[in-house]
Order: sequence, then C-alpha cells, then structure tokens
Amino acid sequence: MAAADVNIESLIDPLLVLGTAGVVVPLVRHFGISPVLGYLAAGAIIGPLGLGSLKYELPLLRFLTIRDAQNVAGIAEFGVVFLLFLIGLELSVGRLSTMRRLVFGLGGLQVVVTSAALFGTLSLLGVEPKAALVLGLCLALSSTAIVLEVLSQNKRMATTGGRATFSVLLAQDLAVIPLFLLIAVLGASSNGSVLGSLATAMLQAFLALLLIVTAGRFLLRPLLRIVAASGASELFIAATLFVVVGAGVAAALAGLSMALGAFVAGLMIAETEYRKHVEAIIEPFKALLLGVFFFTIGMRIDVTAVLAEPMAIALAVLLLIVMKTAIVMGLMRLFRLPRPAIMEASPMLGPAGEFAFVGIGLATAANLVGAREAGFALAVTALGMALIPMLHQLGRKAAGLMDEPAHVEPPMPPHAEAGHTIIVGHGRVGRMVAEMLERHGQPFLATDSDPATVANERRRGRPVYYGNAVEPGYLERCGLAEAKALVLTVHDRKAIDAIVERVRAGYPGLTIVARARDAEHARHLYAIGVSDAVPETIEASLQLSEAVLVGIGVATGPVIASIHERRDEFRHELQDAALTAGRGSTRSIRAHRHR
Repeated sequence: MAAADVNIESLIDPLLVLGTAGVVVPLVRHFGISPVLGYLAAGAIIGPLGLGSLKYELPLLRFLTIRDAQNVAGIAEFGVVFLLFLIGLELSVGRLSTMRRLVFGLGGLQVVVTSAALFGTLSLLGVEPKAALVLGLCLALSSTAIVLEVLSQNKRMATTGGRATFSVLLAQDLAVIPLFLLIAVLGASSNGSVLGSLATAMLQAFLALLLIVTAGRFLLRPLLRIVAASGASELFIAATLFVVVGAGVAAALAGLSMALGAFVAGLMIAETEYRKHVEAIIEPFKALLLGVFFFTIGMRIDVTAVLAEPMAIALAVLLLIVMKTAIVMGLMRLFRLPRPAIMEASPMLGPAGEFAFVGIGLATAANLVGAREAGFALAVTALGMALIPMLHQLGRKAAGLMDEPAHVEPPMPPHAEAGHTIIVGHGRVGRMVAEMLERHGQPFLATDSDPATVANERRRGRPVYYGNAVEPGYLERCGLAEAKALVLTVHDRKAIDAIVERVRAGYPGLTIVARARDAEHARHLYAIGVSDAVPETIEASLQLSEAVLVGIGVATGPVIASIHERRDEFRHELQDAALTAGRGSTRSIRAHRHR
C-alpha cells in the first residue's frame, strides 16, 4: 500500500495515546506518582481542551496534541467496556455473599446517603433537579483504581480499614450499572413520563440480560473448554475478547450500554473454572487498556475552566471531601468498625472517582447536564483524585493517635481462599492430596492444565481451576500471597523447576512440597529450595517394606515407627547431599529441616 493511500492524519491521535501510555507510566513511577494520575494529567495537557486548543495559534502542536477526541472515541469506549469487564471478573456470587454485610449494608448506605446529601446541596445551589440527581450520584462514587492502588502499595488491603474500604468500593462499582441505566432513561424521557420510561427500560434491560446470561450459561463453558483443549494462549485471549465484545454488542442491540454487557460477561466467567486463567492472560494488557481509559478520561478535563475559577473549584473539592468523609465516618461507626480503621478509610473515599467522568460524560451527551456544570464537576473530580495519596497518609497518622479496641469483628477478607493450600496438578496424586486435606478440614485450591479433568472435578464440587501454573502471574491469581503451602504433583521437571524458583524468590517463607521421580530428582529439588520432596521410588519401597513386615507378623506399631524413622533418614540424607553440592538455598533447607 502506497503512503498516499494511508490517512496519516487519522493515525496521529491514536499513536499519541499509545505513545503516552508507554512513556507516562515509567516517568511517573520514577517520581513516585500514581500512574492513574499521570494518565489523567497527560490527557488533560495534550488533549483537545488543553494544549490541543492552541493548535491553530501554534501549528507545531498539531502533531503533539490530540486534535479531535472523536479519533480516539473507539479506544475510550473500549476502555470503559474493559474496565467494567474487569470489575465483573473480580466479583462472584460467593464473594458477594461472604461480604454482604459490608458491601450491601455499609456500601449501599454510603451510595444512597451521599447521593441524597449531594442532590440536596446542589439543588440549594440552583442546579436543575435532573442535573443535580445525576451529579450527586456521580460524585458519590469514589476512585476504585487509585484507592486500591494506594492500599496495595502500602500493604493495607488486609487491615480492617482496608477491607472496609474495599467493601464500600465494591458497592459503588455495583451501583455504576443502575447509574448508567438511569442516565439513559432520564435522557430519553424529556418529553414523557420518567416512571413509565424507567419501567420500560427496566423490563427491556431484564429481558436482554436474561438472554445474555442464558446464552452464556449454555455456550460459555463449552466454548472455553474447546479453546482450552487446543493449549494455545493466543486463542484463549481471542475467545475472551469475543465473549466480552459479543456480550457488549448484544447489550447495545437491546438499547443498553456495551459496558453493562461486558460487566455481565465478567460475572459469568468469574463463575467458571477458567476464571484464574483469564485473569492471568489479560494481566499484561490490563495496565495498558486501563491507562488508555484514564488518558481519554483526562482529555475531558477543561484546563481553561480550572484556571478560570481556581478558588471556586478548590472550595468545591474541600466541601466534597469533607461531606463524603463525614458521611462515611458516621456509617462506619454505625457498623461498629474500630475508630482507627474509620480514620484510615474515610478520607480516601472523600474525593469522587473515575466513573464520575464516565457518568457526567453520558449525562452531558444526553443534555441532562450543561457544559459549564460538567466542566466544573470534572475539574473537582480530577483535583480530588490527585489528593487521595495525601489523604491516605493523613488518615494513617490520625489512626496512629488512637488505641485499637481489644475486641473487633473484622470484615470478611477480599479473597475467600486466604489461608489455603494450592495444589498444582489434579491427577491421581493431586486428588489424593486434596482428599486428605478435606479430611482434616483444610481449605485448598487445585489447578490443572487438562480441561476434561477440571470439568470432572468441578462437577464433584471441588475448587479446581484450569490454567498453566508456569505462566507468570497465574499462581498469584490463585491467591499465592495468602496461601499456607504449595504442593506440586506434576511430572514435568522443567515446569517444577520454573515454578519453585519463581515462587521461592517471591515467597521465601512459603512451604513448598514437590513430587520427585527418584532420589536424584529429590536432591535437585532440595537444592533449588523446596521445603520437602517426596521421591516416588523411595516412598514405594517404604510402603512395600511396611506391607511385608506387617504381613509376616511384626507388630504394626513398631513397623510404622521404623518406617517414619527411615523416611526421615532419607530426607536428611537428600537435604545434606543438596547442601554439599552447593546448588541451593541453604537457609531455606535448614529452616524447613529444623521445624
């Protein structure tokens, strides 16, 4: 294709978006700034409302700024769709059930009470009722992306305050779907009955979602099973994108948003045995797509509006944070959370979040909110989000001045499988390990790369997931950070080595028990850092010895004791051989040997 046949002009804006995504993250991380804030700032600066507005005065800026937001509208829409899919994938019926008290109680009340308070305040300020309702609902939501990033960086997710914050954010994410639906109804009912339009839209949405869920229930698992049987990760990525976009298109054809369809697709995949694998394979694309999403959100910030009314915007940011923080503090106290947790969690939920940009953008397109009001609200949202890391530090300091109560009922953890054992390989050996863990009441999560095996075990009610444990990030998705032990029952020596070396480097204190073919293989495993290796040949010989000794009349008690003693001797010999060879982690082997 000749250069003249290529529309270079239409490619410049998407290239700027992708180029910024590749430059912003390393740069802002170097200065310790949240990547989300970096993307928002970059979008605001080089967007059509920032330096892009000067393209006629300074022609050179035509190649350094986004000239037309419509050129990247498709990327922006896909970013929203992908974000809702990720939220749906993080949820599950079981997870919501275990956290229902805080999610639907504390989080639900936060959305309702805060929205009502903001609606009343905006109405008193002279804002039209429909605009006040939409703005109140949008500003009531907080920033899931930045708050969770701050909590993770500071290792606060497992604290009482972190869990309570997560529950409120989860409720807000769930509230996004009815918010988008309400905006669509209000925008379409300017000349008719709002209640009538709402009832019609709800019925239409129910029928559309019922169709999507029914189709997904009968077609999703067979589709993913066929793709998994091929063993090709790229085909699984393609199938996942097909499911997400297909559900989004089906929702759009029914008059709903594509984001709603993607959210439902995420929920459906979260209930299957392929959830962990999907999470692992999309991880490399997650940061990029979310970065593009926040970049396009930043393009909606009118820099000139911020510069025109700096004091008014600063005062609005302060009032919003104070009002939302006070409401959250009161509700958390109502749910009997400890004061230090309240002081730590509440300030972070004060600013508005990323869905305020999306909701206000939809409301502006539907003529529910005026351009000036929208620009002001977006500026307040952006500046408030920039203050979240500082608000977290202030909350931590305030919490440190208080004494933790002696008896506190902590919220449910975000990961239901915390404190479990991960079993890699669910064949004959893996099933036996799982059965013994079940007998002793110990939670476990198993993984296998054979879709047929996984499907059979899921029908038996076992928590078995499809996936390749060698893939980077997969075991982390299985809750490796919260696991008590890792058991490797697979035959592939290269796979075992890769898993042990990576896991031991990241989790030096984790108990790792691996299946070994023979004594030489066991010595190698001890050398690379396993806690315990079980050679098949030695174990078989010990079991044969036990059987024959009991069979010829030797008392069972002394036989079992001698078998255990000989097993320990073998273990120590193999560990000493590994240490002598000087190929392993001496500290790890000695620590586990003297437990």
